[in-house]
Amino acid sequence: MSFTVLIPARLASTRLPGKVLLPIGELPMIEQVRRRALASGALRVVVAADDMAIAAALEPFGAEVVLTAADHRCGSERLAEAASILGLGDEEIIVNLQGDEPQMPPQLIAQVAHLLSRSPDLGVTTAAVPIQSWEELQDPHSVKVVLDTRGRALYFSRAPIPWDREHFPLPPGSPLQPGVFWRHLGLYAYRVAFLRDYAAWPQAQLEQVESLEQLRILAQGLPMGVYCAQESPPAGVDTPADLARVRAAFSCSTAQES
Repeated sequence: MSFTVLIPARLASTRLPGKVLLPIGELPMIEQVRRRALASGALRVVVAADDMAIAAALEPFGAEVVLTAADHRCGSERLAEAASILGLGDEEIIVNLQGDEPQMPPQLIAQVAHLLSRSPDLGVTTAAVPIQSWEELQDPHSVKVVLDTRGRALYFSRAPIPWDREHFPLPPGSPLQPGVFWRHLGLYAYRVAFLRDYAAWPQAQLEQVESLEQLRILAQGLPMGVYCAQESPPAGVDTPADLARVRAAFSCSTAQES
């Protein structure tokens, strides 16, 4: 099984402008992400950028970059254009690794691709990890997913789902029932033909309300497989506080290696 990792990289960012070019461990964030993808066993890793500044920052590292339009509504649409530019075949598998995930475990990237490879009836798969606390469950920045008995997504929301009406809300620090509450990770594997269809669909009302691009798929009535990992990777970089956390982690890792 082979797969290509495509990394959507947008220069503008509402909460942390230009974040993909900010340094982490003496490298631009986008290069740290690319190296995670390279370690996953991917056949090919390509950055889909919306600005020549990203391509220029990656040039010293020999990265493969394609320049895409700046007006895409989400990362998946950007990758649909990139797949077309690259001439990828309909049945090829591509993994969408966000450009602000410098600590994504390489093995998780591969596992999402493997789930799609062994599921011929699916066009897309993603990943989730257990939610451990009430604080995480009620955090709107933590996207929740509810699964059916086959491990496929029923719904995604920023709200606490499923709602335990007999016990919620819980006191701070309360643990949650295992195996019920899952946090969605913004990591997807697509078949190229499916991704092309996705980009052609109109935005769904639920997608706009929740600001979650994956709801466009469920609104079409299509299944999405979910790989359930048991260990949570560190969160991506959305804010200055996230950046400081990730920089500290890379600094600590470098110190231990030396």
